[in-house]
Amino acid sequence: MATMKRKKHRNQKHLANAPFPWPFLLLMLAVIEVVRYTITLPRLSHNLRGENNYYTNNQVHISPSLDVANQRQNRKLSIDLGGGNCKWTPPTYDVDEELDFHKTLIAGFPSGDKRMIFLQMEALTGLPTKDEWDFEFLGMSNHPFIKANYPHHEGIWGWGEVADQIVLMVRNMRKSMVEYHDILWDIGYAKTWEDANLSLENLYAERAPIEEFFVWRDDRIMDEVHWYGWEIDYWMEAGLLRDMFKHGITTAEHFKLQ
Repeated sequence: MATMKRKKHRNQKHLANAPFPWPFLLLMLAVIEVVRYTITLPRLSHNLRGENNYYTNNQVHISPSLDVANQRQNRKLSIDLGGGNCKWTPPTYDVDEELDFHKTLIAGFPSGDKRMIFLQMEALTGLPTKDEWDFEFLGMSNHPFIKANYPHHEGIWGWGEVADQIVLMVRNMRKSMVEYHDILWDIGYAKTWEDANLSLENLYAERAPIEEFFVWRDDRIMDEVHWYGWEIDYWMEAGLLRDMFKHGITTAEHFKLQ
């Protein structure tokens, strides 16, 4: 009897010290997720294609690019020419003003790779992006994607109250500064929207001379580094505004005067 008790005690001790079977648990969770995905995928496909009562009753707009039957034709913004070559084709620039979009603002420091985000959005939806300055000077429109540098001094709140959500793009600061200067150089360091538009054909044509960058860097870089930081502060801290030069927190009235 004593021998059996000692064996039982050793077995209990062994079980207590045994590692938790995480690999097995993760495998079971993966199997459950695959089963759930397999079950829900047909339902999701039907919802996107309008084969449910909600779509029929509420007239939800589903872009043709999300329709499985039309994806092969509509979701590609480039045509494969073979041999590693392709032809870019634009999204639909004329947006139906009657459609009700949940609109997305793509914000970030100038030359902060916002283009990478909105090109993917255009590729997925076939719908276009519009710049904050174009909203201000060309008028309001129903574009679902809005590109913005605001509150940086190169930006402007031109979209009114039409944005519903925000994507903040934060790029490597060093790369942003170099490309930001390249664009300024391309447009002749323009100070107004009208002057900048006169030089749009020069954008991305060539890289600015390194000597020009050094002059700009030595004059502006420390200010731009601070402004890079409070661009993030603004969007991550519910609209926190800073004095452009002293960097202390300020009011909306003072910020507009800067």
